[in-house]
Amino acid sequence: MSMNTRETKMENMQTDVAPDNRLRMHLRSWVESARIQNFIITLIVVNAVLLGLETSPTAMASAGDLIIATDRVILGVFVVELVTRLYVHRAGFWRDPWSVFDFLVVAIALIPASGPFTVLRALRVLRVLRLLTMVPSMRRVVGALLAAIPGLSSIGVVLFIIYYVFAVIATNLFAASHPDWFGGIGRSLYTLFQIMTLESWSMGIARPVMEHFPYAWIFFVLFILVATFTMLNLFIAIIVNAMQSYSEEERSAATQASDQARTHIEAEMHAEFRAMREEMRKLREEIGSLKRA
Repeated sequence: MSMNTRETKMENMQTDVAPDNRLRMHLRSWVESARIQNFIITLIVVNAVLLGLETSPTAMASAGDLIIATDRVILGVFVVELVTRLYVHRAGFWRDPWSVFDFLVVAIALIPASGPFTVLRALRVLRVLRLLTMVPSMRRVVGALLAAIPGLSSIGVVLFIIYYVFAVIATNLFAASHPDWFGGIGRSLYTLFQIMTLESWSMGIARPVMEHFPYAWIFFVLFILVATFTMLNLFIAIIVNAMQSYSEEERSAATQASDQARTHIEAEMHAEFRAMREEMRKLREEIGSLKRA
């Protein structure tokens, strides 16, 4: 009788809880399936093309109504997908930064772009950035860039100090003869930035300065060697290192999740075996009691 009562309670609990869980599991497998993900990615690309066509007067004059209607249909699909993910993940949805980003991008498109919110019409193109959250390789790159921010900020401070030192030197040396380029710290910083990009620095800046200061080439070459060839390569090195570290962390997390899942399955199997042995023992005891009776 006790076993029948326990089985009845378990069946009642399954009847009460299972429908909602089954629906959430079904929706989760559906919305996270490769077919739906590829469909959403395709819609994002199509939506990006439509947003570009909306900037063309010729395209809007010939097919403006169709473009706007298609854009609204795609936006409706995005809303349905987000609502489904909210129902499936519930509070976990807000703990995932990628999901929050998707929500904000779609929510901006739902705000009426009129009056003081007219600028939001231009921000609809942010929906294209959803590709970064949908494509794993792009998401890995963005994650690595975000992880590299602390290191990049340190290099940025060092680069700014170098800029400031060279700007002060350039202002003291070249301000009198070339005030348009080096007439103050601000102008010197801007000119040095142009030199760092190697955009017409030789013919446009260095050689005119060398007409008054023949040895000015030493200053410009040193600045390019330090700022362009050294500091910028440090930026690249930090980003590459961050991407490698991020990939290793992802592999480690995947391995750990796999090990945890395997451990959980093994524990469930052991528990089932123990339950089966216990049931067999009780069954033998009942058969023995029946024989004695």
